[in-house]
Amino acid sequence: MLICRPKAFERNELDAMLRAARTPKVHDWLVNYVVKKNPHVEELRVAWSADPDPVVASAGWALTTERVAKNPKGLDLAGLLDVIEAEMKDAPDRLQWAMNHCLAQIGIEHHEHRARAIDVGERLEVLKDYPTPPNCTSPFAPIWINEMVRRQNLK
Repeated sequence: MLICRPKAFERNELDAMLRAARTPKVHDWLVNYVVKKNPHVEELRVAWSADPDPVVASAGWALTTERVAKNPKGLDLAGLLDVIEAEMKDAPDRLQWAMNHCLAQIGIEHHEHRARAIDVGERLEVLKDYPTPPNCTSPFAPIWINEMVRRQNLK
């Protein structure tokens, strides 16, 4: 994956590769080092986010998180929060993790949605008790959001 030409893959090839990549690290590398650099990234993001396979859907949410952070124009952030609020609590682990990352990124990057993102995280309590090593930021969205915003304000 690190030596391929990401732009050379067709949409269907990437879809087949993702569906075959069941190992979490392979899945993450495929999304981050290949799919994100491919011209079909947006159509794959939309298709995968709604896929019934939670592993495939987690890739869609990872791509959505990237958009939230780097290119949010055209995204319905309030709508994403609605979906996260309705579905994240009972989602399978990998999908839940990806949705939680998106929740945190919305809260970190978009002050107008920050209070709601924190509120959703506090009510759902997803990853609240996740064991976090000292000097690391918890993946519990309210803690994560507040810490990253604090760091941004120090700059």
